[in-house]
Parts: sequence; structure tokens; C-alpha cells
Amino acid sequence: MERMSQAQIDAEPRPFMTGLSRGLKHRCPNCGEGRLYKGYLKVEPTCSACGHDLSAYRADDGPAYFTILLIGHLLIAPLLLFPVVWEASPWIVVPASLTMLTTVVLATLPRIKGAFIGGLWSIRPAPAHG
Repeated sequence: MERMSQAQIDAEPRPFMTGLSRGLKHRCPNCGEGRLYKGYLKVEPTCSACGHDLSAYRADDGPAYFTILLIGHLLIAPLLLFPVVWEASPWIVVPASLTMLTTVVLATLPRIKGAFIGGLWSIRPAPAHG
């Protein structure tokens, strides 16, 4: 098998939706085969299937921001429209709401982080200096 030069690799197209869908599945955005995480949110340094450098994609606070934005608009805002939230005892509403929101956020965050990394893969960010 012929090895590709760095210029050929850089010129290869990287569709945005491909990166997003592979990231949502917790897979390497480059090949779609290797695992993206080695823990709950800890990104593998390199892909075990293709050897792609996954540590180059700095997700930082982006996934948390998008998770809060998504959950806030899709769950919290509509929840405030139900009269039971305003009429029931806060001793019931607050723990029930916090339990539901915590569960949804913890289930959603790894997927959003994967999609975020997949998006970064497709746009080829400049290497971080530091």
C-alpha cells in the first residue's frame, strides 16, 4: 500500500457531516472505526485503527457550551410553560427537575463533544501553540 504525503493528506476533503456523524457515534472522525474516548470524556491520543492524532483537536469549553445551549432551549424553556412547575411545591419540583436535567446533560455531553471534535476534524484547525 502506498503511503500518502502530508500534502496529499491535507488536500483530502473532509466533509463536515461525516465528521459530525462519526463523532456522535464516539468514533474517530478520520476513519470512523477507532474509539474516540478512553473514558467518559477523555479523548484517545491517537486512533487505534488509523493512527490519526486525535490529541490535536482541542475541544475545551465548546462542548459544555453547546450542551447547555441545547438542553436549555429544548428542555428548560418548554418545562417552564407547564403550570405544574409553578403550582407544585419547590421541594418536589427542584429535585425532580435537577435529577432529570443532570441525567440528560451527562448522557448528551459525550455525544456533543464527539460531534464537536468531528467538526474540528473537518475544518482542520491550526495547531495550538503553547
